[in-house]
Amino acid sequence: MELGIASVAAITAIAYLLGMAVKATSVADKWIPIICGAAGLILGVVAWAMGVPDYPAHDWLNAAAVGIVSGWAATGLNQSIKQITK
Repeated sequence: MELGIASVAAITAIAYLLGMAVKATSVADKWIPIICGAAGLILGVVAWAMGVPDYPAHDWLNAAAVGIVSGWAATGLNQSIKQITK
């Protein structure tokens, strides 16, 4: 299964769902961006280690950075939707 650059969007989607799940618990909202970033970091390194084709990182450090940014993008997406609907 070749995901290519779509794997970055997949990381964002998974981090977003994780953030929504955390929001449903009693965890303080201030921790959600950190949780999403950490999940993105893990998923980014896993995608690199698995050798996902066209993944935009060629070493573990860049894979971690791409994952973190993708995880944080989930938080930004959530806030964008929240602000637009106000």
